[in-house]
Amino acid sequence: MIVYQSNLDGISAAQLEGFFVGWPNPPLPGTHLRILENSASIVLALEGDQVSGFVSAISDGVLSAYISLLEVLPSHQGRGVGRELMTRMKVLLEGLYMIDVLCDDNLLSFYEKLGFKAMSGAMIRQYQHQSGKSVR
Repeated sequence: MIVYQSNLDGISAAQLEGFFVGWPNPPLPGTHLRILENSASIVLALEGDQVSGFVSAISDGVLSAYISLLEVLPSHQGRGVGRELMTRMKVLLEGLYMIDVLCDDNLLSFYEKLGFKAMSGAMIRQYQHQSGKSVR
């Protein structure tokens, strides 16, 4: 049974194994935990002691939010976990003027089914930093 929570209570880096599949330089679980700690809002999907999916957002808390990451373990994909994570995140971000997400073209229909509208955007990707920035 999958349960959802919007905090990191009881979550350790060891529970964040297996994410970022296909990334050439993925964050390690400890870095992943720091990403979640520093996010404005998170929702985690847990099955037993394992995190099976998560969504994170950064926000000014006044006007806008950006959903930065949505990941579901390959073993849990196709079971509605991503949809439920996004539905719960939208509730957490209710009342903000804009909620944005940037995604690959093949994922656009997923977000459109959740009420997002396609738009153009721009980005910079510095893959040498993909594993995460060290805290100074």
